Amino acid sequence: MERNHTMMQFFEWHVEADQKHWKRLKERADELNKAGITALWLPPVTKGQSDEDTGYGVYDLYDLGEFNQKGSIATKYGTKQELLEATAYCQQELGMQIYMDVVMNHKAGADATENFEVLEVDPNDRTKVLSDEPFEIEGWTKFDYETRDGKYSNFKWDSTHFNGTDYDAATDRSGIFFIVGENKRWNDNVDDEFGVYDYLMFANIDYHHPDVREEVLNWGKWFIEETKCDGFRLDAIKHINYDFVKEFSQTMREEKGDEFYLVGEFWKSDLDACREFLDNIDYHVDLFDVPLHYNLHRASQEGASFDMRTIFDDTLVQSHPLHAVTFVDNHDSQPEEALESWVEEWFKQIAYGLVLLRKDGYPCVFYGDYYGIDGPHPTDGMKLAIDTLLYARREKAYGDQDDYFDESNVIGWVRHGAEEIERSGCAVLISNSDEAEKRMFVGEERSGEAWVDLTNTLEDKIEIDDEGFGVFKVAAGSISVWALPEEDVE
Repeated sequence: MERNHTMMQFFEWHVEADQKHWKRLKERADELNKAGITALWLPPVTKGQSDEDTGYGVYDLYDLGEFNQKGSIATKYGTKQELLEATAYCQQELGMQIYMDVVMNHKAGADATENFEVLEVDPNDRTKVLSDEPFEIEGWTKFDYETRDGKYSNFKWDSTHFNGTDYDAATDRSGIFFIVGENKRWNDNVDDEFGVYDYLMFANIDYHHPDVREEVLNWGKWFIEETKCDGFRLDAIKHINYDFVKEFSQTMREEKGDEFYLVGEFWKSDLDACREFLDNIDYHVDLFDVPLHYNLHRASQEGASFDMRTIFDDTLVQSHPLHAVTFVDNHDSQPEEALESWVEEWFKQIAYGLVLLRKDGYPCVFYGDYYGIDGPHPTDGMKLAIDTLLYARREKAYGDQDDYFDESNVIGWVRHGAEEIERSGCAVLISNSDEAEKRMFVGEERSGEAWVDLTNTLEDKIEIDDEGFGVFKVAAGSISVWALPEEDVE
């Protein structure tokens, strides 16, 4: 029987810009693999607008740390050679999957400016034009890549390939400027926030342009072949024409096969919006469960007043379990980042239990939670607390699931185990208030077994009675994972 799969986001926003992250990946891969991580989502590996850019200010999609552009050969994370060595080790020696972060909404750090006509639009309603008539600006929209000199692609970007930008160099003025031209328009097949949320940042790629679509599809195929990756994480897809997202996904699977994995960042807390997007792309891409993240965030803030029976209400994992990537936090939800919604420390292990130990969803562990985060609000990692749950996921959390969501402050569930995995099965109990206990059925065949708390929070042993029930305990504001130890404890 195949063991549970678990993804890790192998970066946080403030990872040191020392060009050694790919070396860290290779150094830490063994311990992560042993802990139960089976796939790694890497930060954008393409050259950003500077050697300290996280990769989301993407400059050249064909430069993976190979060309002396934007101040260095390496990206923030290292060189192309170091990247390929680390990922090959993960895949070939450890059997781990590698997912690459793909940023195809915008481009940054242009090589030169050019003059073109625009209309200024209202930032809060991009359908509302503020200027009486088109006017000329000097925009950073020319990408020539002279250092790369046509290697891999001869395509050069200019203002005709974008439909919006945010800066006029001639007047040193910022705004949202719609680029005027033949067949130019905002795309309707995007999120409707701010009227139409086609424009996000920098120079916005125009997917109405046939040459743009062809170039990005060709790049995707080249990228798969060059990196030998097993999947993509698609950035900011609520801002990209969903018809193109669908076309891109289909093309990549045709290139690599149906097993090629795709998950998208569709940052909407509204479940209906997530469902509609999945319908529009015919379910070719899974989505991160943003609604669940916000439930976890709210539960961590509200404490005992939060009704834990509702923790999965209106979430993607409840509605579309086969298309949900569940997570606690990520680089955008960190303190002072764009989508700050940090799950509070007291609730963090509980949140990971809710993500890692249930039958539905593809869970993703955040590097910042595991190893800690730097930056203006540094936090310590929770490696030990998460490792105990990863162990339970790898060894125990299998089989049918029975829920005991019958109290507002105390919820639990039982995983009954799989015959193929010896000593599997577990009973999970969570309290967001006082210490508590709950009688749960684990199976008559378990009668007489002594179960222990794998989190080591409680030292008790729970004996399973003749009817197959155990009275399981949990400390205040905590999670306990009860299971048969690997070896019977005297």
